[in-house]
Amino acid sequence: MIAETKRLILRELRQDDAEHFFELNNDPEVLKYTGDVAFKSVEEARDFLKNYSHYSETGYGRWALIRKDDLEFIGWCGLKLNEEGYVDIGFRIFKKYWGNGYATEAAQKSIDLGFSKFGLSEIIGRTANDNHGSFRVLEKIGMTFFKNGECHGIENASYFKIERPFTKRTFKILN
Repeated sequence: MIAETKRLILRELRQDDAEHFFELNNDPEVLKYTGDVAFKSVEEARDFLKNYSHYSETGYGRWALIRKDDLEFIGWCGLKLNEEGYVDIGFRIFKKYWGNGYATEAAQKSIDLGFSKFGLSEIIGRTANDNHGSFRVLEKIGMTFFKNGECHGIENASYFKIERPFTKRTFKILN
């Protein structure tokens, strides 16, 4: 387990999450604004998870989201060093759980971990301009717009960011 919130457990993704991963990425509405393509099979999802190297490379990555009350896998959320050199927050949740605040809860915890546990100074979020749900999540966790751009083939993407809060403790570390 990486962390927990009031309703969720965040843990590393495992190969035995392959069926859930396959199902999640097999929903066209879930993938609509991601630029990703669905896995062709559960085995392809398992291979992806088997070769997922972000934890060993950076210490963080995308984490499985498990509901505490029934231990149901509902999606993933977490941090990733992306192709542009930014650390970004990402989340993907089964459609039947949309609108319950899970993405916001998990994203906020991921941001907190990024600053407190992994010592990051800035985290970004990227979303298609038409993805109003993700827009709202990024704003709710305190991110602010900083530029437009292309992201994974999506030409009309917005970039948001949040910086590590400056505290007296941070100041003392820097001196």
